[in-house]
Amino acid sequence: MSKNTKNSKATAAERRARVAAQREAARRAEARRTLIRRISVTAGVLVLAGGVIGGAIAIHNAGGDGATTATGQGNGIKSVPATPLTVVKGAATSPPWAAPEAASARAKAAGLPMLGTEGQVLHIHAHLDVFVNGKAVTVPADIGIDEAQQQLSPLHTHDTTGVIHIESPTKADFTLGQVMTEWDVALSAKAIGGLKTGGGDELHVYVNGKERTGNPGAIKLAAHQEIAVVYGKPADTAKVKVPSSYTFPEGE
Repeated sequence: MSKNTKNSKATAAERRARVAAQREAARRAEARRTLIRRISVTAGVLVLAGGVIGGAIAIHNAGGDGATTATGQGNGIKSVPATPLTVVKGAATSPPWAAPEAASARAKAAGLPMLGTEGQVLHIHAHLDVFVNGKAVTVPADIGIDEAQQQLSPLHTHDTTGVIHIESPTKADFTLGQVMTEWDVALSAKAIGGLKTGGGDELHVYVNGKERTGNPGAIKLAAHQEIAVVYGKPADTAKVKVPSSYTFPEGE
C-alpha cells in the first residue's frame, strides 16, 4: 500500500471522527436546551402551585392557633448542606477531563441534591480557569447535569466557558471543592487530577488574581468571582497571564 493511500485513508478517518464529534456535540447541546426548557416550565408550575398552597396555609393559620409552619422540606426543596464539602473527592487522572456521565452520583459525592428545577433563592455565577503546562484546560459543559434523569445540581455548567452556575433553592455556602468533586477531578494543595507537585512542578491557585494558599477545596464561591488553577514548571506557568476577573454575559 502506498504512502499516499495510507494518508488518504487516515484523512478520511479523521473526517469521519470530526463529523461524529460534531454530531455528538449537537446532540448534547439540544439535550441541554430541552432540559432547560423543561426545567423552566416545571419551575413555573411549582411557583404557581406554591402560591396556591401558601394561600391555603395562610387561610388555615388565620382560623387556627398559628402553629402550622411551612418548611422547605414540605415545599419539596431538597436538602442543601449547611456546611459544604471542602475536601475534594475526585479521580487522579490526566487532562483533558470530561464531564462525568454519572452526574447524579458525583453530586451525591459532593453532598449536593439533584433538583428538578433551577434554584432561585441563591442565583449567582463564578468563573473557573484551569491551566496545565502553560495551556488552558477546558472546563466541560454538563458538570452537575443529569440529562437522562432531567435533573441538575445547584452547582453546574451549561457550556465550556468555565462559568459555574450556582442556583440553589436555599441560601448556603458553596465551594470549589464541591465543583471539583462533581467534575471528578482531584484537587489539593499538592495535586490536580493525577498531576502532582514535585520535581520542579508547582501548583498555584488564584482568586481574583491573588494567590490563595492552603486547601483550594475550601475556597467559597462568590458572585462574579474568578478562580484560576495553574499547574506546571515555572517556565510554563510564567507563560500564563493569570486573570483577575471575567467578563460575564449581561444578566449573569
